[in-house]
Amino acid sequence: MAPVILAIIAVCVLLFLIVIGWLVPLGLWITAIAAGVKVGIFDLVAMRLRRVPPSQIVEPQINATKAGLSLSLDDLEAHFLAGGRVASVVAALIAADKANIDLDFAQAAAIDLAGRDVLNAVQVSVTPEIIDIPSQEDPANGITAVARDGIQLIVKARVTVRANIDRLVGGATEDTIRARVGEGIITTIGSSGNHKQVLENPVRISETVLEKGLEAGTAFEILSIDIADINVGENVGAKLQTDQAQAELKIARAKAEEQRARAEAEEEENKALVEEMTVKLIEAEAEIPLSISDAFNSTRMSVMDYYTLRNILADTEMRQSIASPGGGPQEGDTTRSAHSLGLS
Repeated sequence: MAPVILAIIAVCVLLFLIVIGWLVPLGLWITAIAAGVKVGIFDLVAMRLRRVPPSQIVEPQINATKAGLSLSLDDLEAHFLAGGRVASVVAALIAADKANIDLDFAQAAAIDLAGRDVLNAVQVSVTPEIIDIPSQEDPANGITAVARDGIQLIVKARVTVRANIDRLVGGATEDTIRARVGEGIITTIGSSGNHKQVLENPVRISETVLEKGLEAGTAFEILSIDIADINVGENVGAKLQTDQAQAELKIARAKAEEQRARAEAEEEENKALVEEMTVKLIEAEAEIPLSISDAFNSTRMSVMDYYTLRNILADTEMRQSIASPGGGPQEGDTTRSAHSLGLS
Protein backbone atom coordinates (compact mmCIF):
# COMPACT_ATOMS: atom_id res chain seq x y z
CA MET A 1 0.00 0.00 0.00
CA ALA A 2 2.88 2.34 0.71
CA PRO A 3 4.03 2.57 -2.95
CA VAL A 4 0.44 3.35 -4.08
CA ILE A 5 0.10 6.09 -1.49
CA LEU A 6 3.43 7.57 -2.52
CA ALA A 7 2.36 7.54 -6.17
CA ILE A 8 -0.90 9.33 -5.35
CA ILE A 9 0.96 11.90 -3.30
CA ALA A 10 3.45 12.45 -6.15
CA VAL A 11 0.62 12.96 -8.65
CA CYS A 12 -1.12 15.42 -6.33
CA VAL A 13 2.10 17.36 -5.82
CA LEU A 14 2.68 17.43 -9.56
CA LEU A 15 -0.83 18.71 -10.22
CA PHE A 16 -0.40 21.31 -7.50
CA LEU A 17 2.83 22.51 -9.04
CA ILE A 18 1.17 22.70 -12.48
CA VAL A 19 -1.71 24.75 -11.07
CA ILE A 20 0.70 26.99 -9.16
CA GLY A 21 2.82 27.37 -12.30
CA TRP A 22 -0.27 28.44 -14.28
CA LEU A 23 -1.55 30.76 -11.57
CA VAL A 24 1.85 32.22 -10.80
CA PRO A 25 3.82 33.06 -13.97
CA LEU A 26 7.20 33.11 -12.25
CA GLY A 27 9.11 33.70 -15.49
CA LEU A 28 7.02 36.78 -16.34
CA TRP A 29 7.31 38.05 -12.77
CA ILE A 30 11.10 37.72 -12.80
CA THR A 31 11.28 39.50 -16.18
CA ALA A 32 9.13 42.37 -14.86
CA ILE A 33 11.24 42.74 -11.72
CA ALA A 34 14.42 42.76 -13.82
CA ALA A 35 12.93 45.46 -16.06
CA GLY A 36 12.08 47.65 -13.10
CA VAL A 37 8.34 47.13 -13.23
CA LYS A 38 6.80 47.00 -9.81
CA VAL A 39 4.34 44.12 -9.90
CA GLY A 40 3.51 41.72 -7.11
CA ILE A 41 3.20 37.99 -7.51
CA PHE A 42 -0.31 38.14 -6.13
CA ASP A 43 -1.21 40.79 -8.70
CA LEU A 44 -0.41 38.27 -11.42
CA VAL A 45 -2.47 35.63 -9.66
CA ALA A 46 -5.38 38.06 -9.42
CA MET A 47 -5.12 38.72 -13.18
CA ARG A 48 -5.39 34.99 -13.82
CA LEU A 49 -8.47 34.79 -11.64
CA ARG A 50 -10.02 37.71 -13.55
CA ARG A 51 -9.27 35.86 -16.83
CA VAL A 52 -6.79 38.49 -17.93
CA PRO A 53 -3.62 37.10 -19.56
CA PRO A 54 -0.79 38.60 -17.45
CA SER A 55 1.58 38.66 -20.42
CA GLN A 56 -0.74 41.03 -22.36
CA ILE A 57 -0.58 43.51 -19.48
CA VAL A 58 2.92 43.12 -18.10
CA GLU A 59 4.82 43.01 -21.39
CA PRO A 60 3.36 46.34 -22.67
CA GLN A 61 4.09 47.79 -19.21
CA ILE A 62 7.71 46.66 -19.53
CA ASN A 63 7.95 48.36 -22.95
CA ALA A 64 6.44 51.57 -21.57
CA THR A 65 8.78 51.59 -18.58
CA LYS A 66 11.84 51.09 -20.75
CA ALA A 67 10.61 53.96 -22.99
CA GLY A 68 10.37 56.25 -19.97
CA LEU A 69 6.58 56.26 -19.65
CA SER A 70 4.78 55.89 -16.38
CA LEU A 71 1.63 53.82 -16.79
CA SER A 72 -0.61 52.08 -14.30
CA LEU A 73 -1.19 48.33 -14.43
CA ASP A 74 -4.76 48.95 -13.31
CA ASP A 75 -5.37 51.28 -16.30
CA LEU A 76 -3.91 48.74 -18.71
CA GLU A 77 -6.00 45.94 -17.24
CA ALA A 78 -9.17 48.06 -17.29
CA HIS A 79 -8.55 48.90 -20.95
CA PHE A 80 -8.10 45.21 -21.76
CA LEU A 81 -11.33 44.29 -19.96
CA ALA A 82 -13.12 47.03 -21.97
CA GLY A 83 -12.11 45.29 -25.17
CA GLY A 84 -9.15 47.47 -26.08
CA ARG A 85 -5.79 46.55 -27.59
CA VAL A 86 -3.28 47.26 -24.85
CA ALA A 87 -0.16 46.55 -26.88
CA SER A 88 -1.28 48.88 -29.70
CA VAL A 89 -2.12 51.69 -27.28
CA VAL A 90 1.24 51.43 -25.50
CA ALA A 91 3.12 51.32 -28.81
CA ALA A 92 1.22 54.45 -29.92
CA LEU A 93 2.11 56.24 -26.67
CA ILE A 94 5.78 55.37 -27.12
CA ALA A 95 5.75 56.57 -30.76
CA ALA A 96 3.96 59.80 -29.81
CA ASP A 97 6.43 60.49 -27.00
CA LYS A 98 9.39 60.03 -29.31
CA ALA A 99 7.78 62.32 -31.91
CA ASN A 100 6.94 65.00 -29.31
CA ILE A 101 3.19 64.56 -29.92
CA ASP A 102 0.95 65.36 -26.98
CA LEU A 103 -0.97 62.12 -26.34
CA ASP A 104 -1.96 60.73 -22.96
CA PHE A 105 -3.21 57.27 -22.07
CA ALA A 106 -6.87 58.27 -21.64
CA GLN A 107 -6.99 59.85 -25.11
CA ALA A 108 -5.19 56.92 -26.73
CA ALA A 109 -7.52 54.44 -25.01
CA ALA A 110 -10.58 56.40 -26.18
CA ILE A 111 -9.30 56.39 -29.76
CA ASP A 112 -8.65 52.65 -29.57
CA LEU A 113 -12.08 51.88 -28.11
CA ALA A 114 -13.67 54.01 -30.87
CA GLY A 115 -12.39 51.46 -33.38
CA ARG A 116 -9.53 53.53 -34.78
CA ASP A 117 -5.97 52.26 -35.12
CA VAL A 118 -4.27 54.62 -32.73
CA LEU A 119 -0.76 53.45 -33.65
CA ASN A 120 -1.45 54.08 -37.35
CA ALA A 121 -2.89 57.50 -36.47
CA VAL A 122 0.31 58.46 -34.69
CA GLN A 123 2.38 57.20 -37.62
CA VAL A 124 0.27 59.25 -40.06
CA SER A 125 0.75 62.29 -37.81
CA VAL A 126 4.50 61.83 -38.11
CA THR A 127 4.62 60.72 -41.75
CA PRO A 128 1.80 62.25 -43.87
CA GLU A 129 -0.34 59.86 -45.90
CA ILE A 130 -1.34 60.20 -49.55
CA ILE A 131 -4.99 59.57 -50.47
CA ASP A 132 -5.65 58.73 -54.12
CA ILE A 133 -8.79 60.18 -55.67
CA PRO A 134 -10.43 58.06 -56.84
CA SER A 135 -9.09 55.18 -54.76
CA GLN A 136 -7.10 52.35 -56.30
CA GLU A 137 -10.01 49.97 -55.71
CA ASP A 138 -12.45 52.26 -57.52
CA PRO A 139 -13.09 51.02 -61.10
CA ALA A 140 -13.57 54.61 -62.31
CA ASN A 141 -10.74 56.12 -64.34
CA GLY A 142 -11.04 59.42 -62.47
CA ILE A 143 -13.36 62.20 -61.37
CA THR A 144 -15.43 63.22 -64.40
CA ALA A 145 -16.65 66.81 -64.76
CA VAL A 146 -17.94 68.94 -67.62
CA ALA A 147 -16.83 72.52 -68.35
CA ARG A 148 -19.22 75.17 -69.64
CA ASP A 149 -18.22 74.52 -73.24
CA GLY A 150 -19.54 70.95 -72.91
CA ILE A 151 -16.15 69.17 -72.93
CA GLN A 152 -15.73 66.41 -70.36
CA LEU A 153 -12.54 66.23 -68.28
CA ILE A 154 -11.33 63.19 -66.31
CA VAL A 155 -9.18 64.14 -63.33
CA LYS A 156 -7.01 62.14 -60.93
CA ALA A 157 -5.77 63.80 -57.76
CA ARG A 158 -3.61 63.00 -54.74
CA VAL A 159 -4.36 64.48 -51.35
CA THR A 160 -1.60 64.63 -48.73
CA VAL A 161 -3.07 64.46 -45.23
CA ARG A 162 -1.84 64.28 -41.69
CA ALA A 163 -3.85 62.71 -38.88
CA ASN A 164 -5.32 65.10 -36.35
CA ILE A 165 -5.13 63.29 -33.01
CA ASP A 166 -7.62 65.63 -31.34
CA ARG A 167 -10.32 64.86 -33.93
CA LEU A 168 -9.82 61.12 -34.28
CA VAL A 169 -12.78 60.34 -32.03
CA GLY A 170 -15.89 61.29 -33.99
CA GLY A 171 -13.96 62.62 -37.00
CA ALA A 172 -14.83 61.61 -40.56
CA THR A 173 -12.69 59.08 -42.40
CA GLU A 174 -10.80 59.04 -45.71
CA ASP A 175 -14.02 58.39 -47.64
CA THR A 176 -15.30 61.81 -46.61
CA ILE A 177 -12.06 63.42 -47.80
CA ARG A 178 -12.45 61.67 -51.17
CA ALA A 179 -16.07 62.75 -51.51
CA ARG A 180 -15.38 66.39 -50.62
CA VAL A 181 -12.34 66.71 -52.87
CA GLY A 182 -14.27 65.08 -55.72
CA GLU A 183 -17.11 67.54 -55.22
CA GLY A 184 -14.66 70.45 -55.23
CA ILE A 185 -13.05 69.25 -58.47
CA ILE A 186 -16.43 68.92 -60.18
CA THR A 187 -17.51 72.38 -59.00
CA THR A 188 -14.28 74.03 -60.13
CA ILE A 189 -14.35 72.48 -63.61
CA GLY A 190 -18.07 73.13 -64.00
CA SER A 191 -17.57 76.84 -63.27
CA SER A 192 -14.76 77.17 -65.84
CA GLY A 193 -15.63 78.95 -69.06
CA ASN A 194 -14.02 76.24 -71.18
CA HIS A 195 -11.90 73.14 -70.69
CA LYS A 196 -8.77 74.86 -72.04
CA GLN A 197 -8.62 77.10 -68.96
CA VAL A 198 -8.43 74.01 -66.75
CA LEU A 199 -5.80 72.33 -68.91
CA GLU A 200 -3.67 75.47 -68.98
CA ASN A 201 -3.77 75.97 -65.20
CA PRO A 202 -4.52 72.77 -63.22
CA VAL A 203 -3.27 74.46 -60.05
CA ARG A 204 -6.50 76.47 -60.09
CA ILE A 205 -8.36 73.30 -59.11
CA SER A 206 -6.09 72.69 -56.10
CA GLU A 207 -6.31 76.29 -54.92
CA THR A 208 -10.09 76.43 -55.23
CA VAL A 209 -10.60 73.13 -53.44
CA LEU A 210 -8.23 74.04 -50.59
CA GLU A 211 -10.11 77.32 -50.04
CA LYS A 212 -13.30 75.39 -49.24
CA GLY A 213 -11.95 74.08 -45.92
CA LEU A 214 -12.67 70.45 -46.71
CA GLU A 215 -10.94 69.13 -43.59
CA ALA A 216 -13.62 70.46 -41.22
CA GLY A 217 -15.12 67.67 -39.15
CA THR A 218 -12.63 65.06 -40.36
CA ALA A 219 -9.83 63.26 -38.55
CA PHE A 220 -7.23 64.68 -40.93
CA GLU A 221 -5.43 67.89 -41.76
CA ILE A 222 -5.08 68.45 -45.51
CA LEU A 223 -1.56 69.54 -46.40
CA SER A 224 -1.84 69.70 -50.19
CA ILE A 225 -3.97 68.64 -53.15
CA ASP A 226 -2.04 67.74 -56.29
CA ILE A 227 -3.56 67.06 -59.70
CA ALA A 228 -1.91 63.87 -60.94
CA ASP A 229 -3.55 63.57 -64.35
CA ILE A 230 -6.15 65.30 -66.58
CA ASN A 231 -7.61 63.65 -69.66
CA VAL A 232 -10.10 65.07 -72.15
CA GLY A 233 -13.26 62.97 -72.48
CA GLU A 234 -16.13 63.19 -74.90
CA ASN A 235 -18.01 66.30 -76.03
CA VAL A 236 -20.99 66.02 -73.73
CA GLY A 237 -22.46 69.34 -74.88
CA ALA A 238 -22.56 68.29 -78.53
CA LYS A 239 -24.01 64.93 -77.56
CA LEU A 240 -26.76 66.60 -75.56
CA GLN A 241 -27.53 68.97 -78.44
CA THR A 242 -27.69 66.02 -80.84
CA ASP A 243 -30.04 64.16 -78.55
CA GLN A 244 -32.19 67.28 -78.19
CA ALA A 245 -32.32 67.74 -81.98
CA GLN A 246 -33.32 64.11 -82.46
CA ALA A 247 -36.02 64.47 -79.83
CA GLU A 248 -37.36 67.63 -81.52
CA LEU A 249 -37.26 65.86 -84.90
CA LYS A 250 -39.33 63.00 -83.52
CA ILE A 251 -41.82 65.47 -82.08
CA ALA A 252 -42.06 67.31 -85.41
CA ARG A 253 -42.60 64.04 -87.28
CA ALA A 254 -45.30 63.02 -84.85
CA LYS A 255 -47.07 66.36 -85.30
CA ALA A 256 -46.77 66.13 -89.09
CA GLU A 257 -48.19 62.61 -89.02
CA GLU A 258 -51.04 63.84 -86.84
CA GLN A 259 -51.79 66.69 -89.28
CA ARG A 260 -51.63 64.30 -92.25
CA ALA A 261 -54.05 61.91 -90.58
CA ARG A 262 -56.39 64.82 -89.78
CA ALA A 263 -56.21 66.04 -93.40
CA GLU A 264 -56.97 62.55 -94.72
CA ALA A 265 -59.93 62.29 -92.36
CA GLU A 266 -61.25 65.68 -93.52
CA GLU A 267 -60.76 64.64 -97.15
CA GLU A 268 -62.80 61.50 -96.62
CA GLU A 269 -65.51 63.54 -94.92
CA ASN A 270 -65.57 65.98 -97.85
CA LYS A 271 -65.82 63.12 -100.36
CA ALA A 272 -68.77 61.71 -98.47
CA LEU A 273 -70.37 65.17 -98.41
CA VAL A 274 -69.83 65.56 -102.19
CA GLU A 275 -71.44 62.20 -102.82
CA GLU A 276 -74.36 63.21 -100.65
CA MET A 277 -74.76 66.52 -102.51
CA THR A 278 -74.45 64.74 -105.88
CA VAL A 279 -77.33 62.45 -104.95
CA LYS A 280 -79.45 65.43 -103.99
CA LEU A 281 -78.50 67.19 -107.25
CA ILE A 282 -79.53 64.17 -109.33
CA GLU A 283 -82.82 64.01 -107.47
CA ALA A 284 -83.39 67.69 -108.16
CA GLU A 285 -82.45 67.31 -111.86
CA ALA A 286 -84.96 64.50 -112.20
CA GLU A 287 -87.73 66.98 -111.47
CA ILE A 288 -86.61 69.45 -114.22
CA PRO A 289 -88.42 67.73 -117.18
CA LEU A 290 -91.62 67.60 -115.10
CA SER A 291 -91.31 71.28 -114.27
CA ILE A 292 -90.74 72.20 -117.95
CA SER A 293 -93.73 70.12 -119.03
CA ASP A 294 -95.84 71.74 -116.34
CA ALA A 295 -94.65 75.16 -117.57
CA PHE A 296 -95.71 74.36 -121.13
CA ASN A 297 -99.12 73.14 -119.99
CA SER A 298 -99.71 76.19 -117.86
CA THR A 299 -98.41 78.55 -120.61
CA ARG A 300 -95.78 80.00 -118.24
CA MET A 301 -93.10 79.13 -120.85
CA SER A 302 -93.43 79.29 -124.58
CA VAL A 303 -91.55 77.30 -127.17
CA MET A 304 -89.44 80.34 -128.00
CA ASP A 305 -88.42 80.69 -124.37
CA TYR A 306 -87.44 77.03 -124.36
CA TYR A 307 -85.19 77.39 -127.41
CA THR A 308 -83.69 80.58 -126.05
CA LEU A 309 -82.72 78.67 -122.92
CA ARG A 310 -81.25 75.89 -125.08
CA ASN A 311 -79.13 78.39 -126.98
CA ILE A 312 -77.83 79.94 -123.78
CA LEU A 313 -76.81 76.53 -122.43
CA ALA A 314 -75.14 75.57 -125.71
CA ASP A 315 -73.24 78.85 -125.79
CA THR A 316 -72.13 78.32 -122.19
CA GLU A 317 -70.88 74.79 -122.97
CA MET A 318 -68.96 76.05 -125.96
CA ARG A 319 -67.27 78.80 -123.97
CA GLN A 320 -66.27 76.30 -121.29
CA SER A 321 -64.93 73.90 -123.89
CA ILE A 322 -62.80 76.65 -125.43
CA ALA A 323 -61.56 77.87 -122.05
CA SER A 324 -60.56 74.42 -120.77
CA PRO A 325 -56.89 73.35 -121.51
CA GLY A 326 -57.91 69.95 -122.87
CA GLY A 327 -60.68 71.29 -124.98
CA GLY A 328 -63.31 69.26 -123.15
CA PRO A 329 -65.04 69.03 -119.84
CA GLN A 330 -62.65 68.65 -116.88
CA GLU A 331 -62.83 66.19 -114.02
CA GLY A 332 -64.88 67.60 -111.21
CA ASP A 333 -66.75 70.06 -113.52
CA THR A 334 -70.18 70.62 -111.98
CA THR A 335 -71.68 72.42 -115.04
CA ARG A 336 -74.49 70.34 -116.50
CA SER A 337 -75.17 69.99 -120.23
CA ALA A 338 -78.53 70.63 -121.83
CA HIS A 339 -79.20 66.92 -121.87
CA SER A 340 -78.42 66.56 -118.18
CA LEU A 341 -80.84 69.39 -117.44
CA GLY A 342 -83.57 67.66 -119.30
CA LEU A 343 -83.58 70.21 -122.12
CA SER A 344 -82.71 67.86 -124.95
